[in-house]
Amino acid sequence: MRLQSFDLATQDIAEADLDGLHALSISVGWPHRRSDWSLFRSLGRGLAAFDDIGRVFASAMWFDHGETVATIGMVITSPRVQTHGGGRFMMEHILRECGARSLMLNSTRAAHALYLSLGFEVQAVVCQMQGIVREGSGAPKLDASAVEVLAPDDLPRIVALDKAAFGADRSVVLTRLAPLSRIVGIRRNGHLEAYAMRRPFGRGTVIGPVVAHSEDDAILLSASLLGDLGGRFARLDTRQPEGRFRTFLQSSGLELYDTVKTMTRGAPLAAVRPGQPGIYALAAQPLG
Repeated sequence: MRLQSFDLATQDIAEADLDGLHALSISVGWPHRRSDWSLFRSLGRGLAAFDDIGRVFASAMWFDHGETVATIGMVITSPRVQTHGGGRFMMEHILRECGARSLMLNSTRAAHALYLSLGFEVQAVVCQMQGIVREGSGAPKLDASAVEVLAPDDLPRIVALDKAAFGADRSVVLTRLAPLSRIVGIRRNGHLEAYAMRRPFGRGTVIGPVVAHSEDDAILLSASLLGDLGGRFARLDTRQPEGRFRTFLQSSGLELYDTVKTMTRGAPLAAVRPGQPGIYALAAQPLG
């Protein structure tokens, strides 16, 4: 494709230069480390666009969750060629690969109009909560003893609970994230009712996914994972509106930094309802 004065070729993102992809995300102010790119490449498919001397100018990926649902992410166009059709070219390629699947993505302000034109509809606002964790962060007036560390043999139960909340099978994602994460959960009457993961990401640590039946359980899990991070940077992305969960995060030092919009094509976003499994924190913006 030709953008401005640049003639760009495309290749499978699995074969693209990892340092070039990392430089691309840095150019638009994204916090992803080289290892974060490596993780996403191991989980998804996509393409990269580069010029005749190998500089990466654009990327786009999609992540399969079962046979009927996919998420789209890591859609980046270099500032040098933005607004010249590169994003549309990359997205049209990804949409062809995704076929008839129902799709979800999280849109920046800059890409919002493009996604609307491609048939996506706004479903919710994602709040990127981040900051330096306050010492002694905890969940006052809640029974922290309900939280336990989950073991590898709990993964099938985690996957089943996550599917009930997300609406699709993320077993490939969760199996890949599990060895990288600290995982906690809440079990009642022998049944796993909530779980949360924490892993290195970007500037420090990200908490997500968080799946729970209530804000109180989401608070308990997040408090457990924030408890030993005092003085360090952490991030959690949530679609929860202002309420107890967001108030807890702010009291722990995680302030609202930015927002993006969750958009879908083909099916609505799974609702979060008290008493039912719901997504209280995203695994990552590309992964839902």
